[in-house]
Amino acid sequence: MCEFISWIEYKDNIYFMDDTKLNTKEGRELIKYLGNQYADDIKGHGAIRHYYPEIKDKGVNKECADFSSPNNFPPEIVEAIKRGIFAKVGKPGSYILTGPALAEYERIQGPALAEYERIKGQAWAEYKRIKGQASAEYGRITRQALAEYDRIKGQALAEYGRITRQACWKLVRNPVNRAEAWK
Repeated sequence: MCEFISWIEYKDNIYFMDDTKLNTKEGRELIKYLGNQYADDIKGHGAIRHYYPEIKDKGVNKECADFSSPNNFPPEIVEAIKRGIFAKVGKPGSYILTGPALAEYERIQGPALAEYERIKGQAWAEYKRIKGQASAEYGRITRQALAEYDRIKGQALAEYGRITRQACWKLVRNPVNRAEAWK
């Protein structure tokens, strides 16, 4: 999995994803293409190459998650970080924020995480409820199928018994077919 921030270097150019690119027609198509994997994949080289088809198999993949110094990034990315245009792509490390700003972020992060956990819990409970219903429905259907099988098997067994009893007694009626003691 690629780190935030990822970029591709090709012919003296730096290619990376940011909010301005995602707000274009091509960006919206990329978001749709990524679907449920958006949060994980948008920060990666595959998303960059999808957005820029002209570099599909070209260039060098680069990435860095060390925000302790702007020197760790190309100047174009440093400028984009300073403009704050990565909200749709990823979060930087805490090195960028001052103490008070980090405290403000953490004040927001706590309730947001709690809300995420609440929603995730509700979704899991709904999944289990639906799965339980499906399981109950599966059980009901399989019980019906088994009852039908037993009914048909019973009819077949009764028919088998009728045929074999008739065959047996038909043979018994002829004295030639009886054991010596029964002749």
